[in-house]
Amino acid sequence: MLSVLKVIVVTVILLTAVAYTVLLERKVVGRIQNRWGPSRVGPFGLLQPLVDGIKLFLKEDLMPSGVYKPLYVLAPIIALSCALMSISMVPFGENIHYKGVDLFQISDINIGLLVVLGISSIGVYGIALSGWSSNNKYSLLGALRASAQIVSYELALGLSVIGVVLRSQSFRLRDIVDVQAKHGLLSWNVFGGFQLVAFFIYLMAAFAETNRTPFDLPEAESELTAGYHTEYSSMKFAMFFMAEYGNMITVGCVATLLFLGGWTSPFGNFFPAIGGPVVQALLPVFWFVIKVFFFLFLYIWVRGTLPRFRYDQLMGFGWKFLMPLAIANIIATSLWLAFRAA
Repeated sequence: MLSVLKVIVVTVILLTAVAYTVLLERKVVGRIQNRWGPSRVGPFGLLQPLVDGIKLFLKEDLMPSGVYKPLYVLAPIIALSCALMSISMVPFGENIHYKGVDLFQISDINIGLLVVLGISSIGVYGIALSGWSSNNKYSLLGALRASAQIVSYELALGLSVIGVVLRSQSFRLRDIVDVQAKHGLLSWNVFGGFQLVAFFIYLMAAFAETNRTPFDLPEAESELTAGYHTEYSSMKFAMFFMAEYGNMITVGCVATLLFLGGWTSPFGNFFPAIGGPVVQALLPVFWFVIKVFFFLFLYIWVRGTLPRFRYDQLMGFGWKFLMPLAIANIIATSLWLAFRAA
């Protein structure tokens, strides 16, 4: 029962975070463009996500006559399911157990990192199937772009994390964080582990994986009207929307674990422990949330700042720049670890 309750709580928190990430994006992009953003519904517009959700629930769910119905319905389910499942591997606090249940992680397995990468890669099937089954040329073009883009940048993403795995000698996410916990900021992989290049590659590949600006070619409104979800409406459209923002949050969580020390304090053991056991249990969660928020803000800031790539530039950047750079980073990390061990 505790495990089921934990799954429900994490799912509710994730979906709430998705809703308020949308609001954050609308507010921040509004300020970047010198306007207010949502400000009418509730104090400071804080109830806007609730109203948007109700609107999407109550909209008419249209089914175009030319679609292939089984896959047309299944595609958004695949996309959202993969986005929600990935978060189950993410530890977001210290290893604290209550009646044999880990309070701050749904599932702790030895190959957690591989499972996260595997589940996130399956999400492309939802996009590809939605474009094909919609019987719409814009949707099909968007799906083809998305498939090529995600497969291309997945290679760079996978190669970028190998340096971190070599340093920690484990695919278990808790082990990766434990290696970075000794001296605070100086122990983090991005600084103390000399994985700044890997962090840059991961960041670029993650932007492309989640179809975000400047890599949002699959849903380029100016060219493809909305790309692979052109023919979707009501809750099916909302499921694609939630999947995109859910993937953004998961990417932020994984980047925090791999490169920024997870839930550990940037000050290490420099300051003495404060508060009782409850504060000591919740403080790591606070650090984790702050770091993930930094990634989400970066996503939004880039969207409001950079223009979209041309498609040949997008593919060339992945294959001709990120891939060789990721391989060079693996070689450099291996040599550094070998010399240090000698």
